[in-house]
Amino acid sequence: MDEVETGQNATPAVPERAGDILRNSREAQGLSVADIAARTRVPLRHLEAIEASDYTALPSSTYAVGFSRAYARAVGVDEVRVAQLVREDVAKLGRRTPEYEPYEMTDPSRVPSRGIAIVALGIAIAVLVLVGLWYGTDMFRGSGNSPTETPVAQTAPNPAAQTAQPVPAPATPANGQVTLTASDEVWMRVYDADNKTLYLGTMKPGEKFDVPKDAKDPMINIGRADKLAVTLNGAAAPALGTGERAIKDVRIGAPAIAARLAGTPEPQPATPTASTTPSAAGERSRASGSRTSRRPLTETQRANLDAAANPPPVATATPTP
Repeated sequence: MDEVETGQNATPAVPERAGDILRNSREAQGLSVADIAARTRVPLRHLEAIEASDYTALPSSTYAVGFSRAYARAVGVDEVRVAQLVREDVAKLGRRTPEYEPYEMTDPSRVPSRGIAIVALGIAIAVLVLVGLWYGTDMFRGSGNSPTETPVAQTAPNPAAQTAQPVPAPATPANGQVTLTASDEVWMRVYDADNKTLYLGTMKPGEKFDVPKDAKDPMINIGRADKLAVTLNGAAAPALGTGERAIKDVRIGAPAIAARLAGTPEPQPATPTASTTPSAAGERSRASGSRTSRRPLTETQRANLDAAANPPPVATATPTP
């Protein structure tokens, strides 16, 4: 009797729906619908429709089954059973025309990062600014009043101004100081127009001799003219000779050295002429020897004296017949 009453009072079991299974499993895990949407990439409104078993809010039965299976995988429920329950519920709704609703599963790997988007936006803005500057101003285009052209116009040479500028004149011959400086051991004799000896001897390297300003047309006799530097008031004059042969009777007064500096040396004998007789040369040698008899001559002095007294003959070119 009791068994019969128990059977009569028992409430018939209600079939469990797919939405209830998914919702109970989600709540048991402490998850929200937003968490499931983040896992499955399914729109939130579709997940809520599945939990409410309202499949009319979904585009089609295919979407309903696919979204339900994804939901089941996210919460660890048998997706095959859930898919079967969804198909049965959709079949009860009858056949309806599917509504097209485009849906694209977002792939994070294909979406450009925020940094790339910011850089691209910055480049686009920079290009627009440069284009505006190019067409709005003449910053990048040459113009007639360019600042780089102004200095050229200001610094252009003026022939009239250059002509008017005074040219510094060479050292005044009247009061110029002629200085002879030996670069090596060299013998020389400096004398005036009256054959008065102003200097006679061998100069050491670096030794200097200032030709007296009041000397009357001073001249020099030297064997190695290339070893002697001549200056007028500190200005270097061309060498008196190449040193290949001795020179004599070469004027070294201030006017003569000034003419050399100006490039117009005065005409003067550079070497002894052929008319000089051996007797005359011997007399000069004896006269020089008498003046220096108090100290013996060195080998260098003798060589310079011999080179000055007996220069080699000047070779002349024979014309070709």
